[in-house]
Amino acid sequence: MALTLVVMIGLVFANVVLRYGFQSGLRPSVELSRLGLVWLVMLGAAVVLRRNEHLAVSEFSEALFPRAVPVLRRLSYAIILFAVLMLFWGAFRQMNANWNNISQLTGLPSALFYLAGVVSSIAMSFIAFVRIFNPDALSDHGNKVDPL
Repeated sequence: MALTLVVMIGLVFANVVLRYGFQSGLRPSVELSRLGLVWLVMLGAAVVLRRNEHLAVSEFSEALFPRAVPVLRRLSYAIILFAVLMLFWGAFRQMNANWNNISQLTGLPSALFYLAGVVSSIAMSFIAFVRIFNPDALSDHGNKVDPL
């Protein structure tokens, strides 16, 4: 993911310098940086789910229903699994429909945008499925270092 970010920054910076400094530019850089952003966001969503760092408001459930928290977490991962399976189905269908749609600028198929959704949905499905049956699995709780 870091390499993708560095390549995106390099492409956009080189394109800006060429455009304003030399009245030219790298035409494929816009599409390649957009493709990199899509992959970065989709893989980042899987990493955030894996690290359990996604946005969650758990103060109410932990304060009002402390005994129900494990059940609610499993329920939330079941909902996540359902949503991610819908993402997989839609991205897979779009990926298959766009393999022959070749970009004029890069020569790459448009399906690569949707392939990011397929790959990340597979990863997130695995994470959600494991956490439904073992909520403490795949967590980094033991790896966190106290900054103080």
